[in-house]
Amino acid sequence: MKHTISVLVENRFGAFNRVATMFSGKGFNIHSISIGETETPEVSRMTIVTEGDDNIIEQIVKQLNRLIDTIKVIDLTGQTRIERELALITVFYQKGTRAEITNICEIFRGKVVDINNKTLTLEITGPPDKIDAVVNVLEPYGIKEMARSGTVALKRGEQLKIEKNPVTQ
Repeated sequence: MKHTISVLVENRFGAFNRVATMFSGKGFNIHSISIGETETPEVSRMTIVTEGDDNIIEQIVKQLNRLIDTIKVIDLTGQTRIERELALITVFYQKGTRAEITNICEIFRGKVVDINNKTLTLEITGPPDKIDAVVNVLEPYGIKEMARSGTVALKRGEQLKIEKNPVTQ
């Protein structure tokens, strides 16, 4: 089963390398990794998508917590979360297929970001399964190249509870 793990680390030289080295040294696979500054410039958030049973994920979380730059590790897998990914996909087209490809792009709420006489480059954002779906639909047209950002994720905020004013009831 795939797991999405959020790791807050000190934004210092070598922090990313220590995480990557830990994964490779223990033989854990990374499906995607994304890293960037948070609202606090001294802190970066890594979003790591990996796979394994409960024991492997428990080991990954423990090992991440032991790294010197780690501030906090959260396995977001069982939690309500927001996940997004960006994909740039260059697709071949012919006279009759350009409109079809742009319609597919619109259906997935993407946009055409480049065009020449042979290819269209599309920008698609959304949950990873949406990116997988658009790739699947575009494959018959011929995908020239593709770049995916990797998943970024945040735990969804708690829902506000609106209490009725007892005076107005």
